[in-house]
Amino acid sequence: MMKASAGGGGKGMRLAWKEEDVRDGFEATKREGLASFGDDRVFIEKFIEQPRHIEIQVLGDQHGNIVYLGERECSIQRRHQKVVEEAPSPFVTPEMRRKMGEQAVVLARAVDYHSAGTVELIVAGNDPTGESFYFLEMNTRLQVEHPVTEFVTGLDLVEQMIRVAAGERLDFAQDDIEMNGWAIENRVYAEDPYRGFLPSIGRLVRYNPPEGTAQVRIDDGVLEGGEVSMFYDPMIAKLVTYGATREEAIDLQIAALDRFEITGLGHNIDFLSALMQHSRFRSGEITTNFIAEEYPEGFEGAPADQTLLKRLAAIAGFVATAYSDRARRIDGQLNGPPPTPGDWHIRIDDTDYDVTVDLDDVHVDGEAMELSMAYSPGDRLLEAEFAGEPIAVRIAPGRYSFELTTRGATRVARVLPAHIAPLAAHMIEKEPPDLSKLLICPMPGLVTALHVSEGDQVEAGQPLATVEAMKMENILRAEKAGVVTRIDAEQGASLAADDVIMEFE
Repeated sequence: MMKASAGGGGKGMRLAWKEEDVRDGFEATKREGLASFGDDRVFIEKFIEQPRHIEIQVLGDQHGNIVYLGERECSIQRRHQKVVEEAPSPFVTPEMRRKMGEQAVVLARAVDYHSAGTVELIVAGNDPTGESFYFLEMNTRLQVEHPVTEFVTGLDLVEQMIRVAAGERLDFAQDDIEMNGWAIENRVYAEDPYRGFLPSIGRLVRYNPPEGTAQVRIDDGVLEGGEVSMFYDPMIAKLVTYGATREEAIDLQIAALDRFEITGLGHNIDFLSALMQHSRFRSGEITTNFIAEEYPEGFEGAPADQTLLKRLAAIAGFVATAYSDRARRIDGQLNGPPPTPGDWHIRIDDTDYDVTVDLDDVHVDGEAMELSMAYSPGDRLLEAEFAGEPIAVRIAPGRYSFELTTRGATRVARVLPAHIAPLAAHMIEKEPPDLSKLLICPMPGLVTALHVSEGDQVEAGQPLATVEAMKMENILRAEKAGVVTRIDAEQGASLAADDVIMEFE
């Protein structure tokens, strides 16, 4: 592992499995360290396979009193950048917590530390005893994920830091600290999981987080209409939930993510919801390799069972009926006699459903759906219940369709009146353009290096260009062998997403 000595947040870190990785990664690590932290020094350490990332929160005053406030599990990471954090850890036993906590206190005392701080550890996930834990670093500041510790301990860490800075003594001892319940934090990032998690920039056309409650907390620093640029960290907000059990905290995350609205740029809300629903995450069997192992081909949305798809079809039919009813009330909206209200043919994920809506009754393929909901054309979020089970769906109307976003995916429901639907089979589908001979910039960024020239023969996997976005370097490689016929971008150029960098024969 090559790491920028002043690094953090996953920036300035590279793994090397072979000599070529060292040659490529060392210089990239230096550049990222200098660009992000003004320090290009690099150190190298042993990489632990199947690791879990566990950190201990410590708190000390200026009078020599130091305590540990339990642990946080931060193993769900991508590119060494934390995505999900929780407290406590589903892996750590009380005995492991005591050993790690005591070691963290010894370290803090050795440097005469006071204020809040975090001792980060790497634990070998294949060691059930937890004896194999290694010191990673100490963050002498407040961590992004501090709210989960506040939820389970009942302590306000910011307040404690202020009191310590004012010279006050801690008014509690180690034996007074208890961990109750479970808290989970998801980091909402400006990155597009549907495009390989590439950074996404742009204006927050809409930004409506879920409503905060005693169990749901939103920490953010953005406003609707604000701009997310390529020059800063991609984190938009933190969503934190608290429950009596881990399962309750997870379910609250899913419900809150369904109600989180962001438009104008790519974001990872669907991906976070998919993580919360994943059986392996819910079992607690996680390591820092989780995302790479479970999503090796990238993310295409959370899967949906037939129950969810039928419910979405019912919702689409209900909404379509509401629009049809409004059109009948506006002079000139309909040409000729109106169609039979509430008789629809709906396609979702290549599956067809016949939906009828009559007064308060909704049927999907002849099956009665116990649906309770209210909707007015123009609503962007609808709340529904199926047999008493709540679901929130973000909805965006199209010409003959609705985009329905819930449970970690956006699905297009094509809605046609039942008497028109048979004609759709005769429509010719538009072929997408052939982009296989182009290297396209996958996100807005700065071209920091061009590794080939016009006329060069390249092989699959060969580096072609390096693009920096949000302080992270992204090496673009050849997908197949070919000859470079034209270079369209210059080193140092700022490119928009989908700009052409080079062309091939």
